[in-house]
Amino acid sequence: MTTSDIIKPMGLVERLAAGESVIVAEGYLFEFERRGYLKAGHYVPEVVLQHPDLVRQLHEEFVHAGSDVVLAFTYYAHREKLRFIDREDDLEKINRTALRIARQVANETGTLMAGNLCNTNLPMTPGDENTRQKIRDIMKEQVLWAVEEGADYIVLETIGHLEEALIGLKVIQEFGKGLPAVVTMSIHISENSFDDVPIEDALSQVEKAGAAVVGLNCARGPSTMLPVMKKIRQTCKGPLAALPVTFRVSNEEPTMQTLTDENGKRPYPALEAHLNSREQIAQFAKDCKEIGIQYVGLCCGNMACYIRTIAETLGRTPPASKYSPNMDENSYTREAIYNSKLHARVFKTKHVVNT
Repeated sequence: MTTSDIIKPMGLVERLAAGESVIVAEGYLFEFERRGYLKAGHYVPEVVLQHPDLVRQLHEEFVHAGSDVVLAFTYYAHREKLRFIDREDDLEKINRTALRIARQVANETGTLMAGNLCNTNLPMTPGDENTRQKIRDIMKEQVLWAVEEGADYIVLETIGHLEEALIGLKVIQEFGKGLPAVVTMSIHISENSFDDVPIEDALSQVEKAGAAVVGLNCARGPSTMLPVMKKIRQTCKGPLAALPVTFRVSNEEPTMQTLTDENGKRPYPALEAHLNSREQIAQFAKDCKEIGIQYVGLCCGNMACYIRTIAETLGRTPPASKYSPNMDENSYTREAIYNSKLHARVFKTKHVVNT
């Protein structure tokens, strides 16, 4: 592909300013774990180096389904995580490879490409400046690589501490060459950040510090994230983001980590029995539109069929819509045989003879 062949999309900030929704597919970690190419536990995306073709394919699947953004798969590809599995020497290689794959797919599909920073999980002990400097250094190198590899904007996601969110945002502002920042935090049982700030106030501070988009991602499902997003809508005036996990959580078990099975055990991360239906994902997209959330997506548990559901609910017709279900074409469910013996055998309904 030559430079003249690249389809240049409208920028993130411009699209949001025009009132458009931006659909964003996250959830690469869980999907590759489910497919057998990523280890649950440390969750380091080694698949980027071991099977780059599969990473490219998943990007393409999500775009085919309706994602407006190709998010570089560098979640948990930071220095602290790679040090933990003794692969720190691969740090730059894994980041640049992921960014280049994402940039190539974005160029070919006319979508945006986002660089990706995330939670470091380092302890934010009061007065520990060494840790704070380590966080700055971790994020700085990833921002620099994202800029050099052509990111259109940078995502800082799954952040628990307000202070870490502000550190990361400042790093993006200092070294991101003007790229917009999308900052999404995560809440668990409490609706406060890990440093005990009400999340609506925390995100208001992040917005005032210069983030282009703020919101929530991960941990909570649609049913427990959206009520909090309504509070955030009252304190934040700019574009909001909501990217929940795709599991049927409840007020009693508000996050994927707290879900229990029929035996009272916590199956995380093997949560397939708790997945949302497509209808529930469609309702999530409708609720986002009603609340005024423009940056809409899904995190852990995401699948291409869910992204297609969001796209279609928001009035889009992505390429994958060619294969959207039409059960009138099905031998068992089409209306013409509702009163047939075949229908009665399949659905245990009474066969009615038409007169």
